[in-house]
Amino acid sequence: MGDDMAVMVSDRPLEGVVRITLNRPDRLNTLTAEMVAELSAELTRLAGDRTCRVVVLTGAGRGFCAGLDLRGYTGADEEPRARIDPIAGLDRQRDIARLAVQLHQLPQPVISAINGPAAGGGLACASDIRLAATGAVFAVGFIRAGFSACDIGLSWLLPRIVGTGRAHELMLTGRRWDTAEALRIGLVTDAVDPEDLMDVALEKAGEILLNPPFSVELTKQGMWASVENPSFTNAVEFENRQQILSSMTADRAEAAQAFLEKRTPTYGWR
Repeated sequence: MGDDMAVMVSDRPLEGVVRITLNRPDRLNTLTAEMVAELSAELTRLAGDRTCRVVVLTGAGRGFCAGLDLRGYTGADEEPRARIDPIAGLDRQRDIARLAVQLHQLPQPVISAINGPAAGGGLACASDIRLAATGAVFAVGFIRAGFSACDIGLSWLLPRIVGTGRAHELMLTGRRWDTAEALRIGLVTDAVDPEDLMDVALEKAGEILLNPPFSVELTKQGMWASVENPSFTNAVEFENRQQILSSMTADRAEAAQAFLEKRTPTYGWR
């Protein structure tokens, strides 16, 4: 199957950067069983690929990911009174939700370049950095289809990104909001013109590449661990161990030397 027919395209626009493009532009890149399986397999592969240091996630066409394509899953669009197999339904739900867990646990930082409609929010919120085009729109819309808004990790992720009060309002209403509001509430860090979005995302990836790869991996792990850690003193102890581990690498010394010599560092995972 050629790239123009693939539901997901992976390429390397920069050395050390893998770009994953959801590729169902005619359906605003809504998730099907095929896309979920391919994206999950790619994230599994990247987790063990140390030539990949940053992942950029985006969508083809005018959408980022407009949620789940109910027509892409057997039984997902059944009539409300139809008998639902709870075992098959839970298996399907776990497959979809696993994507958010994989993004969250991926050793590499994930930058979401949100080029258009982002509904559900699981993939974007599970990323580490979110950039949005000025015309993008957002929604936690599953509640308006009769399901719970607590989906694909959103009930854990969204309150930690925008605060519980705003997260509750967005999830309970299911309303849409634009990039300007997403920027104001801290859901995205930058709002840029659509034609500049990928350049800005790759520029941000390049800034990350200036830091030692082991230090970046530890930082992503440590930041999320601290969010989950209820104890300040335990978080500090975890940080202490990260500092010692990173200080013992050759890449740490290379980072310091490159800074002093005002040159681009060269890292080797050592």
